[in-house]
Amino acid sequence: MRITRRSCALALASGLTAAMLVMAATPAVAKPLERVHFNETTSEVVNNFCGDLSVRIDTDIHGSFLFNFHGPDGLGYGAEKLHFTTTYTNLGTDKSMTEVQNTLSKDLKVTDNGDGTLTILVLATGSLKVFGPDGQFLFSDPGQVRFELLIDHGGTPTDPSDDEFLEFLGVVKGSTGRNDLQDREFCDVLHEVTG
Repeated sequence: MRITRRSCALALASGLTAAMLVMAATPAVAKPLERVHFNETTSEVVNNFCGDLSVRIDTDIHGSFLFNFHGPDGLGYGAEKLHFTTTYTNLGTDKSMTEVQNTLSKDLKVTDNGDGTLTILVLATGSLKVFGPDGQFLFSDPGQVRFELLIDHGGTPTDPSDDEFLEFLGVVKGSTGRNDLQDREFCDVLHEVTG
């Protein structure tokens, strides 16, 4: 799976679950602390997109988020499922390129480092498919990556309400699976498909 600007942000969001939630922490709680389903659609026109294009970007995102405590340390774990479709329409040619992505990002391991920080190992898995102006299938990037994040737990490792993202620690396991877009720049592909 290729990490794009959006998918990286979404995957990071899963690992940053603690920073996104404001709740009281009770490690003995049996039901999920947070369970959210969401849907968002947007449309915007961006001029000078990729340097020289006027593009309408239509996005439809829906998914779910789950946060709960696991293990004897009572540390919080998050998981997020997303389905999003993004269509880029070149307003100069009226041709479109559509990306369809399904992802699952979840915290595999949360470690209290003993110094006021947590290290979170995140699994991001899914698929990205790209379609051309007439709906023809062009590219596929399925697979998974694993990466680590560093979080300041604010002195309360079992209370995510005061957590703060510190640093992206890097990729632990690189992309697996087919990588049609691995050596291609997004803007080059958009120009080629919608030009």
